[in-house]
Order: sequence, then structure tokens, then C-alpha cells
Amino acid sequence: MVVVGGAGAVGAMLVDLARSGGDTVTVIDRIGPVDGRAVLAGDVVTPSAQMRAALAAADTVVLAVPEAVALAAVPVLDHIMRRGALLVETLSVKTRIHRAVCDSPVKRPAVGINPMFAPPLGMAGRPVATVTHQGGPAVERFLGEVVGWGGRIVRLDAAEHDRVSAATQALTHAAILAFGLALAESGTNPDVLAATAPPPHTVLSALLSRIASGLPEVYHDIQAGNPGAADARKALAAGLARLSETVEHGDEQTFATLMADAVRPLGDRVERYRETCAEIFGQLREDPTEGGPP
Repeated sequence: MVVVGGAGAVGAMLVDLARSGGDTVTVIDRIGPVDGRAVLAGDVVTPSAQMRAALAAADTVVLAVPEAVALAAVPVLDHIMRRGALLVETLSVKTRIHRAVCDSPVKRPAVGINPMFAPPLGMAGRPVATVTHQGGPAVERFLGEVVGWGGRIVRLDAAEHDRVSAATQALTHAAILAFGLALAESGTNPDVLAATAPPPHTVLSALLSRIASGLPEVYHDIQAGNPGAADARKALAAGLARLSETVEHGDEQTFATLMADAVRPLGDRVERYRETCAEIFGQLREDPTEGGPP
């Protein structure tokens, strides 16, 4: 196996998982050795002779790289990878790479995976969205490996994947960042906020801290790259506008209808989500205000 971008967070996770299963893995990345590990340093779009040899010999090539690099790499790899070798990509947007792979004159097994979690959390028990670009036994073998690593695969087509990730990632992140921006506008003292925060506020603050501490390019890509993200943000704004309209001009019954409409997307999992929330709130017993006001 060759992992292009194997020095990045997702790539490094896949390298470690594959090696834990006994696979021999070669890492290609623009940067040099990481943590003492050997890396073929270079650009997959303009590969060196050594990189070309590794790519030609591999039974699986993983592209854990930004979308622009992956799209540019597809025709290059078509001329290097052996026929029947598997191409795997890890992009958070699938429609464009799906077209690029399917429109290629070289028909090879190809699959996209999107780990729906931060790599440091580990794959065990967590969802991995998958899109089969070109099917075949090699795709199923690789997805079997993902299951063996503990991943919970969810099969989608490319368009559905992007619609779903617009809701689960772009919309979620937008709501949390908007919460932070609104909180900043309130001008409230952070120590007082922490001292008085009920559990829902504490959880939202923790989510805000996690996202805002991440790499801006990652979260920008989720908002700018997904074709459904703009509509998700518009829906968020419309939801807030409806809430304001209901509070200002409606009554309790209208508000009850709004709440029922808001919870409807949870389907028959409402009780399970309520239990999960109770479990999370039960953990919030430490005082986050050490050194703050009484």
C-alpha cells in the first residue's frame, strides 16, 4: 500500500491502522520524515522516479490529500498504477472526485472514504462514510479492512454523501461558530459565563473550543468545498429567523409547533439522543471556573 499524504492526520491514521494489520505501507508526502518514519518526499502530481516505482508496485494507493491535489493526481496515477490496483481517496466532498474517476478512460476499482471523526479519536466504533466510484473485489476487500480496524461503514452515493455531510458537518460547524460569534457580541465576562453556565451552554462552549482550536483550512474547506454548505447556512439563518418571528409574534402553541418541527429530523431516535444528552450532562460536575469569580 502507498499512502499519499501519509504525514497528515487522516493519512497517518490510515498508515498506522494498515501497519497494525501487517500491511507494508510506503508514505509519500511533500514534507520529509515524520517522527523518524521514512517518507518519500515529493509531489504526487509530478512524481520522482522513486515515487513512480512505488506507485507502480502498489496494490492500493490512498490519496489523503486536498481536493485540488487529488483531482490533479487522478490522470497522473492512471498512467502509473498497474491495472486492477485500487485507488482510495479520503476527501470530505465526493461529487467532483467521483466524476473525475468515472470519466477517466482507465477503469479501475476506486472508493472514497470519509472518516466522520477527528483522527486522534481513533476509528474503533466510529462512522466511516464510503462512496464506491468503481466497484470490484478490491473495493470490498479494502472496506472489509476498514471494518476490521473497527470502522462502522455507511455506504452512500456521491451526491447523497455531500448532502449528508452538508448537514452533519457544514451545518453543525456553522451553528457552533455562529454561537461563538453571538456570544462575543453579548460582551459577557468569560469567567461569569463559566461560573453560571447550565449544562447546554457548557457543552456548546466545549464544542466551540474544539472547533475553533482546529486548523482553519480544514473547517474552511468543509464550508467552501461542499456544494450543499451554502444552502445549509441559509437554512440555519432561516431557522433563526423563524424562531425570532415565533417569539415576537406567536404564542405558546406556535412555539410548541416550532419545537416539534425542530426535533422531527431526529426520527425515532429522540429518546436515545435524550439519554445520550443526560449521560453527557452527568459528566459535567467539575468546576470550570477555577481562579474566576465566586
